Amino acid sequence: MNHLKLIIKREYLTKVRNKSFIIMTFLSPLLMIGIFTLVGYLSQLNNDKVRIINVLDESGLFVSQFESTNNLIYNRMESLSLDQAKAKTEKSGDYGLLFIPNNDNIDELAKSITFYSEDSPSLGMIDDIEDAIRDKANTLKLNASNYDAAKIKELRVTVDTKLETFKGEETSKLGSGIKLIFGGAAGYLLFMFIIIYGNMIMRSVIEEKTSRIVEVIISSVKPIKLLLGKIIGTSLAGITQFAAWVIVGGILSILVPLVFGIDLTAVQDQQMQAVAQASDSGIQAIVADALVEIQKLPIANLVVMFLLFFIGGYLLYASLYAAIGAAVDSETDTQQFMLPLLMPLILAVYVGFFTVIDNPHGMVSQVFSYIPFTSPVVMLMRIPFGVPWWQQLISLVILFATFIGTVWFAAKIYRVGILMYGKKASYKELAKWLKY
Repeated sequence: MNHLKLIIKREYLTKVRNKSFIIMTFLSPLLMIGIFTLVGYLSQLNNDKVRIINVLDESGLFVSQFESTNNLIYNRMESLSLDQAKAKTEKSGDYGLLFIPNNDNIDELAKSITFYSEDSPSLGMIDDIEDAIRDKANTLKLNASNYDAAKIKELRVTVDTKLETFKGEETSKLGSGIKLIFGGAAGYLLFMFIIIYGNMIMRSVIEEKTSRIVEVIISSVKPIKLLLGKIIGTSLAGITQFAAWVIVGGILSILVPLVFGIDLTAVQDQQMQAVAQASDSGIQAIVADALVEIQKLPIANLVVMFLLFFIGGYLLYASLYAAIGAAVDSETDTQQFMLPLLMPLILAVYVGFFTVIDNPHGMVSQVFSYIPFTSPVVMLMRIPFGVPWWQQLISLVILFATFIGTVWFAAKIYRVGILMYGKKASYKELAKWLKY
């Protein structure tokens, strides 16, 4: 057991003292904040651009429907033909021309409206234009049929179904969305952690194998202890780096606004005022409902199970990454083994997002939450929706039991592969190594 501790310590210190590890630990939060800042800046530049749309409404029915905003100005054209309006718009450099012909038939008129522009307009802009025209066209059609459009609008009923369990616990559609966000974030975080630090373990094994250092180490340490030491040591280094990212990111989020003179208090006040002004649109109610739904989440269960499934899932895949590293001589030779390893992870993400959101307690969701190679991701996505504790426990037992079996399997390959040089391993060769 002392050997195992020494190997864990050696792996951990080797990783955290590595220059690239230290640089990326402090550089990654800077890069992420820089990317988000750049995206926000570019989005602001894009939104600040003022577009002018000329409207040639020969019918005279829809001009009043278009209201200008800070970034979008509607300019009415009169006493011009279509060709003259197109030439004037193109010459002035305006964004586009909306042409509405004169037609007494509303149905035919709605199908003959044309938007002219230099390039393809955004879908959002076209949707806004079509919505404005559709509202007016429907009103005109109702009035032409001797119906009171305003009265019909008042008679429309908005259905807002309340959701409640048989135990009397109230839920909502917003709550389902919040649960999906929490579960999806947990599953995706595990997915990324496995890929990043699993590759780190694999590269570490390949480096030791090619440098022949492992020949010296293996003379005094059992292969399975060396394998476990590398997995645990690298895992601790990964957790250290992740914790450093959180700390550095938190510090930068405080320092950056101070350096650039951004008053976060003023920004928060503006946001609160915007929310208060938008109370008629129901934003305050949505925010309040969201806070209530977050409080209803099984936070303690989520935290505990996230840690357990995170550890179990990572250890399971890390042992396979180490086995692949031992079976090859270079990183380029790992490609034939990587696809079968990554397929269950990718499948788990897709199953989680496309089945858990539709039916978190359905057969497909439950089956994949028990399969050890997919359960860490799928079960983490299901837990916010309320999973019985016995299902979580069974899934954990299967996961850690599979990890033990996988370590045995990986150790068999590891003890032979780390001493094999100059020969590309195949699946047939790996099967032979298991018999040694």
